[in-house]
Amino acid sequence: MISREDLIKIGHFNKPHGIKGELSFVFTDDSFDESECPFLVCEPDGIFVPFRIEAYRFKSDSLAFIKLKGIDNEERAKIFSNMEVYFPKQYLKPDSSSEIYSWDYFIGFTLQDAGKNTIGQILDVDETTINILFVLEYKNNELLIPVSEEIVLEIDEKKKIIQLELPDGILEL
Repeated sequence: MISREDLIKIGHFNKPHGIKGELSFVFTDDSFDESECPFLVCEPDGIFVPFRIEAYRFKSDSLAFIKLKGIDNEERAKIFSNMEVYFPKQYLKPDSSSEIYSWDYFIGFTLQDAGKNTIGQILDVDETTINILFVLEYKNNELLIPVSEEIVLEIDEKKKIIQLELPDGILEL
């Protein structure tokens, strides 16, 4: 079974392109092109399902047309309209600068303060504003933690822990 922690969001399907089942795919990460992974993952009906890539071609640096195996007409392709697209983290290849492909990579990581006290687990990453925010549950409320180099002390990728030097009072907001 595929879980959200095993995936990063890399874009979404727009609408069918043509009548043979091809989909317009707006992507924020081109991991699917740089990997040996033969599938993408979508979440129809709340369950993560892999769909085998039959073919794809780039239209621009953020748009591709993708043909999924078994999706062979416009009507079947319409089911995927506006559906988010994910990629399995296990197939990610680090680039030469060791940067991570997407902020979604950190979903599932545990945040700790400088004293190594657990704050909570990252449930989502909000990239809708100029400041990237980690979204987590803290004392039964949603807490947004701004992400910046100044507050990140250490990232342990193996243990999935991020240690932060939090600004005073942020946990009381």
